[in-house]
Amino acid sequence: MIQALPSPEAVLDRDCDRRTASGYLDAVQARPSHRIMIFQRGKTLVRGNAILFFDPTKVAGQLPADVLTVYLGKTLPGHHPHLPDGTDLVLKVLEDDADSSAWISQGTSLAGYREAAAWLSGADAAIFLQAQAVANWHQTHQFCPRCGSATELLWAGWKRRCPLDASEHFPRTDPAVIVAIVGGDDRILLASNFAWEPNRYSTVAGFVEAGESAEQAAVREILEEVGVHLHATHYVGSQAWPFPRSLMLGFLAHTADVTAVPDNVEVREARWFSRSELQAAVLSGEAVISQRLSIARAMIEHWYGGRIRDYGEAAEGATSVGEKS
Repeated sequence: MIQALPSPEAVLDRDCDRRTASGYLDAVQARPSHRIMIFQRGKTLVRGNAILFFDPTKVAGQLPADVLTVYLGKTLPGHHPHLPDGTDLVLKVLEDDADSSAWISQGTSLAGYREAAAWLSGADAAIFLQAQAVANWHQTHQFCPRCGSATELLWAGWKRRCPLDASEHFPRTDPAVIVAIVGGDDRILLASNFAWEPNRYSTVAGFVEAGESAEQAAVREILEEVGVHLHATHYVGSQAWPFPRSLMLGFLAHTADVTAVPDNVEVREARWFSRSELQAAVLSGEAVISQRLSIARAMIEHWYGGRIRDYGEAAEGATSVGEKS
């Protein structure tokens, strides 16, 4: 098994039982100790290598009265490097066209998860993913899918209800499989997608279809995208990946096939790497692999047996595992 990503344990107590109470969000925001996370267009404010959580007294009156507000939870003891234990976090999601320049000062910037993941702490990365997931859901569920009426916000931002037909709607997650494929010679098969730059390689992924198990989806996706038959799959871990709302279920799979055939629809190239070949290709810039704090990178390094050094990193610190063929 790989370590849970981006943090091995939950960072926040989401207070699921109490957040359903009427007025709970107002009660949280009445506490001067709570902190505010600003979110806009999939980005949050960062300073240095950390998310910038605002003191509510410093931003009073600067946010629209009708800004989308969601309770994220309170920090669990010892689980956040900067926030005190028990700090309530509240998410404020600005409209896409809102002027956010007032929030950006010297040393502060808006950053998306993909660019920030390389240097955020695991705790901040986990909070970022939670915020991203719930913000994405609200963006697509402002209206009832049954009748088209505007939905109302309940449960501190974790439920929407249609006032016309009384239907209730909750954040949803789409399961997807992501597979590290290892051949009989212990090489790993990585694929390059047409949506990426030509030298980017990663593990193969795809959504679980209706009525399909995760294991069945892994076998089907690999055969469809790279033409390889799997004879063994082992679950190794998961990661929330809200782009827009996926839960990535990681599998290590083995195959006796020696030839891979990309589908030329999604996959441009499928390439086998030994450990030494992959490290050399990454260090030289010939190949770029998935970013850190992603399950794809974790699975690749799980196979590799250690940390893979990125392009431009000094040769010092190479692990003995990385020198295997």
